[in-house]
Amino acid sequence: MLVLVVDSSTPAVTAALVEVTASGVVTRAHRCTVDARAHGELLAPQVDAVLADVGARPTDLGAIVAGLGPGPFTGLRVGLVTAATMGQVLDIPAYGVCSLDAIGYPAAAGEPVLAASDARRREVYWAIYDGAGQRLVGPEVGTPLVAAERARALSVTVAVGDGAHRYADTLGLPLRPEPRYPDANALATLAAERIRAGAPGDPLTPLYLRRPDAVAATARKPVLP
Repeated sequence: MLVLVVDSSTPAVTAALVEVTASGVVTRAHRCTVDARAHGELLAPQVDAVLADVGARPTDLGAIVAGLGPGPFTGLRVGLVTAATMGQVLDIPAYGVCSLDAIGYPAAAGEPVLAASDARRREVYWAIYDGAGQRLVGPEVGTPLVAAERARALSVTVAVGDGAHRYADTLGLPLRPEPRYPDANALATLAAERIRAGAPGDPLTPLYLRRPDAVAATARKPVLP
């Protein structure tokens, strides 16, 4: 089955086409551009590009997988709205996967790992995974110091992700170089069981973890002096 994968939860805007078979997941085409201010401009052209790379049309897709975050409001919405809209128009299921899982799962190699992405405001989105890549704690948002304390308490020995690189001194853990951002093949792999089973699609609820900065006014302001 040909599956579209999208993620816009981090500065990396990702679109990929993968083939999900009975025995595994194979990436057929991939585009990733790191630009924290251009999610809306980049994602749709990248979807068109990966389809063109394999000579496929949207109607050839059997499912869509989207990273649910956590991530900033504006960027994260781009990927989820794209996935939900295409799923509805094409009448195919869309499945959500925690974006941090697509960093921690492929980085796990028999030892606990901390996966972290940049949350701005000198904070990180983070989660902790066991040696098999199963999430133990999170996702959460907080200071790198808090993440480091939880990691030590769970005997974590390595960190991965852009947030881990940004705050390496505070975390005090050895770093894995990759994946720095959510891995498209890992997103598809984590959804593959649902895809193969033909499970109903997900509501694609974003993992914001924070309240929005912009809020509606609670009182009317006078317009006359």
